[in-house]
Amino acid sequence: MDRDGQVLAVVVGVVAACALLVWLAQIPLKYNIRNLKVRWPTTVLTALAFTLVVALLTVMLAFVNGMKALSESSGRDNNVLILSEGSTDESFSNLGFSDIGDIERQPGVLRDGDQPLCSHETYIVINQPIEDPPPGRQKRRFLQVRGLDDAQVSARVHGMELFPGGEWFSAGGVRKLAELDEDFSAIEVVVGEGIARELGQDRRPEKIQGATNTARIDVGDVVSLGNRRFVVVGVMKSAGTTFDSEVWAKRSVVGPLFGKESYTSLVLQTDDARAAESLANYFNTEYTKASVQAYTEPVYFRSLGETNRQFLVGIIFVAAVMAVGGVMGVMNTMFAAISQRIRDIGVMRLLGFQRWRILVSFLVESILISILGGILGCALGYLANGWTANSILSSGPGGGKFVVLRLVVDGGILGIGMLVSLSMGIVGGLLPAWSGMRKRPLESMK
Repeated sequence: MDRDGQVLAVVVGVVAACALLVWLAQIPLKYNIRNLKVRWPTTVLTALAFTLVVALLTVMLAFVNGMKALSESSGRDNNVLILSEGSTDESFSNLGFSDIGDIERQPGVLRDGDQPLCSHETYIVINQPIEDPPPGRQKRRFLQVRGLDDAQVSARVHGMELFPGGEWFSAGGVRKLAELDEDFSAIEVVVGEGIARELGQDRRPEKIQGATNTARIDVGDVVSLGNRRFVVVGVMKSAGTTFDSEVWAKRSVVGPLFGKESYTSLVLQTDDARAAESLANYFNTEYTKASVQAYTEPVYFRSLGETNRQFLVGIIFVAAVMAVGGVMGVMNTMFAAISQRIRDIGVMRLLGFQRWRILVSFLVESILISILGGILGCALGYLANGWTANSILSSGPGGGKFVVLRLVVDGGILGIGMLVSLSMGIVGGLLPAWSGMRKRPLESMK
């Protein structure tokens, strides 16, 4: 059973246990529902507190879920990533030019005729100033540029395709545009669809009249980067991968331009996952001609989960603080309800209802409030499914990838939201219910 199934099974188990308690208590459920209706203002306010807690928790967990989905879907299981020895991130890697040829000629690397299926890459993070941004938009961003020697080989290795109408950048990597000064060449780039949307939002509405696609930059659009211009020649179908947030360009052009001429990584394609794992182990344990660190791509991208774990710890802390507030709110509501129904307790005790049945009856009211608030909170939080957000995938301090991700609200997250809501209702209602059941019949009737 997967995680979603396990969480939902726990929720169903808790609800079934509550239903069993109601049946054993033999106090009609309509009695509790009537009391909640009579006190509807406090019932609604308490339920709204649960709604806000669950909705916020759902959105935060959807963010973490989106980060996890992004890291797990990036990378192909038959690819091997080569970095310099000791590197855990492309940002810190520097490979020697003399080592490249021997690495790509190793047995196990697939070939297309005489051409090894090896992507030669230089990964660069640059600080992009945004010219005349719309109100409310940032004035700078970190932009990830991946310099490649051969775009078509790299696309084949990474399994990337372009949207119709696009093309890979040329062998020269630059072109002159009629609208630019004749001494100025624009750098040809291919962009991921996520960063294409982000860059599209930098444009003021009055400046995009007649654009092919107003939701994102598209083929033919020109992007400013300091005193240089990038012309978009293609947009990649990259949703769900880290390449969604990258700009691809000719390495011999962007490398010297941004002061990083060495290769940072090689990506080698093999027959299958087993061959990739074997080749990575060979580079890490037996290869002696160069000092390198090899990863299969899925292993590398999973290692970029440190930021996700930090987010999760933060979310647990915030959720715990919010849960305490929710528990206090329902305790206050239930104590007030019990103080107004002292005579009801006395009547039920004189009619022969045992103390534990009184406890269950009041606890049921708290649980009903939590179920109502939980359902509303999950429904509100589910609206975040598919939202986009910016974040960082990192294996530790100092490195990482700036990514555009989609929030994912699945059954497991909704189950966690309901479980948290039920837990708050049970914990918050237990003490008031305990105090109510301890009332003596005759004292209650005074």
